[in-house]
This record gives sequence, structure tokens and C-alpha cells, in this order.
Amino acid sequence: MSAGTWVIIVLQLIGALGIAGFWIMWLNTEHTEEWLPEGYVDHEAPFVWSDSVLALLLVTSAVLQIMEQPLGESLALVAGGMLLFLGILDTAYFARVGMFARAKDGIANAAVVIGVLTLGIILVVRFA
Repeated sequence: MSAGTWVIIVLQLIGALGIAGFWIMWLNTEHTEEWLPEGYVDHEAPFVWSDSVLALLLVTSAVLQIMEQPLGESLALVAGGMLLFLGILDTAYFARVGMFARAKDGIANAAVVIGVLTLGIILVVRFA
């Protein structure tokens, strides 16, 4: 197995852990900041489901790539598409409600979007 494949596998596992960590933290936070847009919690909460599927796909793909199963690459491409969709959606929402402003956790929000879009691009370019 090539070094490039191992890098992809590690990135996928880091991505899955990042998603899990984000949701553990998010679900254990009050979200009472007065600058949060109206309906923020109702908007974000349903994404725990799609992100859970995404994390599962990333892990499954990584394991199948380690086992040198072709389905691993196909699942990586699916996960890459999901990452791009979710990253674009987050970008549009955060921009619309001003959540890229420094006073509204803009640096953290930008970091999440950049990470999601970067991994999505890497997976799509690698496996398309």
C-alpha cells in the first residue's frame, strides 16, 4: 500500500474523530450566546444524523482501504461528496447569519468549514 493511501486513511480517521468530537462538544453546550441567530439550535441539531453517517463512512472506507478492498475507495468518494455538500451548506449559513465574525466564534467556524471542504476536495480529487 502506498504512502499516499496511508495519508488518506489517517485523514479520514482524523475527520471521523473530529466530527464525533464536534458533536459531543456541541450536544453538551448550552448555546445561550445572545449573538446566536434565532433558530440556530433547531437548524444545527438535525445535522448530527448526516454527520454520524459521514463519520461512519469515513471509518468504514479507511478500514476497507487497509484491507485493500475496492469498496473503500468508492465509499471515500461518497464521503468526499458529503463533506463538500456539508461544507458548502455551512459556509452559506455562517455567511448569511454573520457567524464568520471574530466576535461570533468566526475563527472556529472558519476552521471547521476549511477542514471539511479540504478533506472533501482531497477525497474527491484522489478517488474521482
